[in-house]
Amino acid sequence: MATLPQIAVLGAGIFVKTQYIPRLAEISHLFCLKYIWSRSEESSRGAVEIAKQHFPGVECKWGDQGLNDIVQDSSLIGTAVVLAGQVQVDISLKLLKAGKHVIQEKPAATSIPEIETALASYKSVCTNPGLPIWAVAENYRFEPAFVESKKLVAGVGDMMNVQVIIEGSMNSSNPYFSSSWRRNFEGGFILDMGVHFIAGLRMMVGCEVTSVSAITSHIDRTLPPPDIISSNFKLENGCSGVFVMVVSSSSPKIIWRVVGSKGTVQVERGKVDGKHGYLVSLYSADGQCKSTFHPFCGVHEELKFFIHDIVQANLKQGNGYEAEPRSSFVEGARDVAVLEAMLESGSKGGTLVNVKKF
Repeated sequence: MATLPQIAVLGAGIFVKTQYIPRLAEISHLFCLKYIWSRSEESSRGAVEIAKQHFPGVECKWGDQGLNDIVQDSSLIGTAVVLAGQVQVDISLKLLKAGKHVIQEKPAATSIPEIETALASYKSVCTNPGLPIWAVAENYRFEPAFVESKKLVAGVGDMMNVQVIIEGSMNSSNPYFSSSWRRNFEGGFILDMGVHFIAGLRMMVGCEVTSVSAITSHIDRTLPPPDIISSNFKLENGCSGVFVMVVSSSSPKIIWRVVGSKGTVQVERGKVDGKHGYLVSLYSADGQCKSTFHPFCGVHEELKFFIHDIVQANLKQGNGYEAEPRSSFVEGARDVAVLEAMLESGSKGGTLVNVKKF
């Protein structure tokens, strides 16, 4: 029987405890979780206590020495970096330089300059193109709802208009509301949350956003600025659309809608039979509507693909391996680039801004 690949998780915050550990447990037959690292011993031990229910052999690592131990451990082939946005890129590159495959949480980076520097550094450490693997964990690209909606959009004729309406629920009852790192970088919650919605948009339409013109504002003073963005955008296929995001609304609603000459496709976040997910609806030209509900499973799917990729890449070492393209760092960079352009336009009172290409 083949030895299971060994991985480490760097980070021990809310998302690791509530999503990574449970989702990794669902595919625990595919790998061995060796370490969970955090900056503090207390935080690391707290996450390990939860993980031991599924991974009895998992060990604590913390601080600089613990990070060095992980970097130097040649038995580890994969790592998940689930840390504050400001430090993820540096730590990911440190692991990549040590020859370890990395799946890093979104956002891919906090700015365009950081992306450009990161891509140059990554290119310099690649032994073969795309190896070691640097994946960005953007679960929306792995949600079945967006996989299905992309196929449906191809069948509604010429694309006429696109609408993305996000009325979020980032208030004091949300566990991420008090997150200090999200409050301490340019773009704040707009950038951190927004990359999800841009990923969904890009997935559905199957092409890139080329230019934007946005107005931003700051209404909720408990949130960092801006907390509202309204943007027109143009796609490379010539179609126009609108992206509206309110970080905290009293009546949350999340919708993507693509209007075609022969029908309309809509994806709406919702809840059915106690399960959260997305309702995908196809409105045909004859007035009929067919809908399918897809429960959330994107985190499970992206982690499963990553484990598969690192195993295959390890087996084909030296012969090249093309990892799942939806997870690529460049895909995550493109999400950030759209939001950066919108935020720049907003800071300039709606000036047209071209989206940086990666």
